[in-house]
Amino acid sequence: MAQTYGAKRLLVNGIVQGVGFRPFVYQLAVRHGLKGEVANTSAGVIIHIEGPPEQMRAFESDLTEKSPPLAHIVEIESQPDIIRSYSGFEIARSRGAAAMTTLISPDVAVCGDCLAEMFDPADRRFGYPFINCTNCGPRYTIIDDIPYDRPKTSMRHFAMCARCQAEYNDPANRRFHAQPNACPACGPHIGLWDGRRNRVDAPDPVARAAELIREGLILAVKGLGGYHLAADATQPEAVDRLRQRKRREEKPFAVMSFDLATIRSYAVTGPEEEKLLASIERPIVLLAKRQPFVLAEAVAPRNRYVGAMLPYTPLHYLILRHGFPALVMTSGNLSEEPIAIDNDDAFERLAGVADFFLVHNRDIYLRSDDSVVRRAAGATRFMRRSRGYVPVPVFLKHKLPPVLACGAELKNTVCITRGNQAFLSQHIGDLENLATYEFFQKTVAHMRRILAVRPEIIACDMHPDYLSTRWAEEQAGMPRVRVQHHHAHIVSGLAEFGIEGPVIGLACDGTGYGPDGTVWGGEVLVADVRGFERVAHLACVSMPGSAAAIKEPWRMGLSYLHDAFDNRMWDLDLPVLRENGDAKARLIVEMIEKQVNSPRTSSMGRLFDGVAAIAGLRGRVNYEGQAAMELEMAAADDTDSAYDFAWQDGEPLRILPAPIIRGVVSDLRDGVPVPVISARFHNSLVRMLSDLCVLLRGRRGLNRVVLSGGVFQNARLLGGLIPALEGSGFEVYSHRRVPTNDGGIALGQALIAAAISL
Repeated sequence: MAQTYGAKRLLVNGIVQGVGFRPFVYQLAVRHGLKGEVANTSAGVIIHIEGPPEQMRAFESDLTEKSPPLAHIVEIESQPDIIRSYSGFEIARSRGAAAMTTLISPDVAVCGDCLAEMFDPADRRFGYPFINCTNCGPRYTIIDDIPYDRPKTSMRHFAMCARCQAEYNDPANRRFHAQPNACPACGPHIGLWDGRRNRVDAPDPVARAAELIREGLILAVKGLGGYHLAADATQPEAVDRLRQRKRREEKPFAVMSFDLATIRSYAVTGPEEEKLLASIERPIVLLAKRQPFVLAEAVAPRNRYVGAMLPYTPLHYLILRHGFPALVMTSGNLSEEPIAIDNDDAFERLAGVADFFLVHNRDIYLRSDDSVVRRAAGATRFMRRSRGYVPVPVFLKHKLPPVLACGAELKNTVCITRGNQAFLSQHIGDLENLATYEFFQKTVAHMRRILAVRPEIIACDMHPDYLSTRWAEEQAGMPRVRVQHHHAHIVSGLAEFGIEGPVIGLACDGTGYGPDGTVWGGEVLVADVRGFERVAHLACVSMPGSAAAIKEPWRMGLSYLHDAFDNRMWDLDLPVLRENGDAKARLIVEMIEKQVNSPRTSSMGRLFDGVAAIAGLRGRVNYEGQAAMELEMAAADDTDSAYDFAWQDGEPLRILPAPIIRGVVSDLRDGVPVPVISARFHNSLVRMLSDLCVLLRGRRGLNRVVLSGGVFQNARLLGGLIPALEGSGFEVYSHRRVPTNDGGIALGQALIAAAISL
């Protein structure tokens, strides 16, 4: 006799908590006439269903095909279970378990349904800046532990009123089991304060805040993952004042506008850019400026691009509906400090920056800066992966032991592995001060807790002076693996694309500790997860003044001129030789010749700096990568010619910068415009690197190329090199899911440490 009634137990892993998954399961079970229960556990979502086998099969099919928009199912374990004779289907209380393998959803933008209610005068949440439902709102930044339930979030301080509780309990309601559910009667509230911490008496704090911004004042606004500093982006004086107070001389500000139509008024958008802007992740998207540029030029000085985003919290929408074309929305901090998240800390640290504070009383447990993306070479590229994307893991080809990778020093992120998942943290920042170091430590502790991972191996950079390396050395009881910086870059690409076996790796950036005692950064490696061979590199030149040469690219300009021309450089009539005075220039060259405080470097980033200085674009920088970025921005779009290039054979090959430098100088002396010079420089690197890969393929039989390192944030270089390599028959892999800069390096460190330790 055919079985007419049975039972199953389903364990669902993935992003299935806090995304409306249990209400979805409840409604699906009722629709299919099944009985049982669903519960959150620390191992994932457990479902028990009872009913006819055909209906249970239909339920399992719909479970994956019709899951909620924020859910991401990684796997479903299904097995027969005993019949328990449930009278219906219910959502059971969450329960703990020994193995915590659930995934937490990122913070996502407010959904259209909630916005419609917020702007409806007849709705009880009209104008409420904390409206949310199971399809939107805060997640990662308000979670303290798992399972994901209200008592383990910062919403535990707000008891739901009867009406909110009824919504929470109603399976047919969009807020069924929405943990941050709240309304004006029972939830968080907002208030306006002046810089001396006096409350401003205003019937509508948001409307008054908008008036203050319109008057040219600067507001600190508490958001989802931290504070923003807001100013009217159309008022040059306000933007300049914000720059002065924040101590951010030229680095571009991000702006936020109410809708896509407004963004189109000052930026050029295509379908892919608009899709990114309107996505639930709401990143900052780098867009070409529309000319004439209607916002203040100080928003993004000397830059063809502007970083724009759409609102992602209800509060953003409430502010922007007051008619601003765009607001500067930059991180609420002083330069090089972590973004403020605590109210007391914000009042203290931002008192000299913000005139007023728009504050709320919902705690942020973990700061999370805005993510930054750019369309380049036909794909979306992360420059900063943070809010909206973290903590979604990178899924690996193989399971790994639990590893904690500490990242690098600049653009630091950390990585924790769990099985076949690698969790990169949100952007932490440059580990150059105590505040950022403390944020690093807090992030490690938080991730270990919410992922329930006890690392067995710790990985760090080889550089002994990085704070992340020092922290790793202080951790007792775990084997430590020091990983070479550029090897980690290439393996992060292997991890992202699930590649095994050796590849040709082009690792190009500004700085990385070289085992030979030089500063690496223009490296061609043959690498796999277990090791690497340095098969070619940029020939080394001196960095006169060491770190000073990074902040003053004119020093690198002199170094490359000395390398290319020796003492004949003094016969060249170039601005870089005149602008800092003959005596100072000769002192720098003397440092180079005598090797006084002048470490040797093969850095591609320093080559960009040197060419930018020689071309007269930038002798000093106010932020990391500025000279290289301005050299990219200057490049003409209609120049195909290139300079001569050469390398010396040997083990490894030495790529000679001198022929390129001589070409740049010749063009300058002939009066060739800088945009043409920049284009020829970029074209030279494309041809040189692609020809070098062809040579190495012939010698090593390798046909796969991985591109990694901060230099490949350069869209001009990336957009030329990928087609050149593909045109020569290579399989080319360049980052799409993690940053190509040091924000992705911890991923490579984790895989290398696991491979070496196995």
